[in-house]
Amino acid sequence: MIPDREWIRGAPKVLLHDHLDGGLRPGTLLELADACGHTGLPADDPETLGEAFVAAASEGGLPGYLSCFEHTLAVLQDGEALRRVAREAVLDYAADGIVYAEIRFAPTLHCSAGLSPEEALDAVMDGLRDGEEETGTTTRTLLCALRTAEDSLEVAELALAHRDRGVVGFDLAGEEAGYPAKRHLAAFQLVHRENFFITIHAGEAYPQESIWQALQWCGAHRIGHGVR
Repeated sequence: MIPDREWIRGAPKVLLHDHLDGGLRPGTLLELADACGHTGLPADDPETLGEAFVAAASEGGLPGYLSCFEHTLAVLQDGEALRRVAREAVLDYAADGIVYAEIRFAPTLHCSAGLSPEEALDAVMDGLRDGEEETGTTTRTLLCALRTAEDSLEVAELALAHRDRGVVGFDLAGEEAGYPAKRHLAAFQLVHRENFFITIHAGEAYPQESIWQALQWCGAHRIGHGVR
């Protein structure tokens, strides 16, 4: 038997790599943009907007893909929006047959309107719990630091402080070229000392040396993408 789409959708699955700000429903994005006054979306109806984002993400280059996040991050700057999007993510997981999901996000990217990183995390966790109660899907969270920022130690500390609430890992993401993972050794060393878990986006937009550094210098337990 060749599995069809509906069979695949209904089969129980585990999702280990998904970004909160990378999976907004197009209709939700439009509503949140209207509520917060964000302009410049590539379309003003859900279907066309979804197609535009798929096209940008399919260009084959990291910069084009990351440009989509400028819009999603712009509308995720308050607790209500974060809670809504987190809940909807779990509902969408359940509709795709996902029984366990790890969703990741960078809390420091949601603070431009006054939220603290911890408040952003609280809102996301509340939304995930809402979705779990409605669907039965189990979720956990990974907190991302950015290669281009200087606050990775603070993000690692936040992840560790909430490990008993469902945060299961510390992640490093963002532009690779010119921003080596070893710049963040203090954060990785802390995570290792505390017997916690590390994932690193590596080998996506830079040669295989980036993967080697993530493993040998930084002690990654998982590599994100790693296509080089």
